[in-house]
Amino acid sequence: MATQTITAHGYKLYPSPRNLHPTVFAQQVFVPHPYALINLPDYDLAGKATLFAACRLADMKMGQLVTFELAADQARFERLFTPD
Repeated sequence: MATQTITAHGYKLYPSPRNLHPTVFAQQVFVPHPYALINLPDYDLAGKATLFAACRLADMKMGQLVTFELAADQARFERLFTPD
């Protein structure tokens, strides 16, 4: 079965099957580490968030796109995320 893709906000997105919400939210962080393990529940976010494998169309860079319902959650993620 083929994975459904979404093209939005300059990215080709591949939804994670672990997403609870199928929405691409306005607050976004592109993580240029396609193999970094990102477990969104570990960040104790107040609002909804989604994770996508992503290809940035401007330069075809692969990575992950994390989108957030709340700007405060985006700031929290940016502060706490460290690629291993």
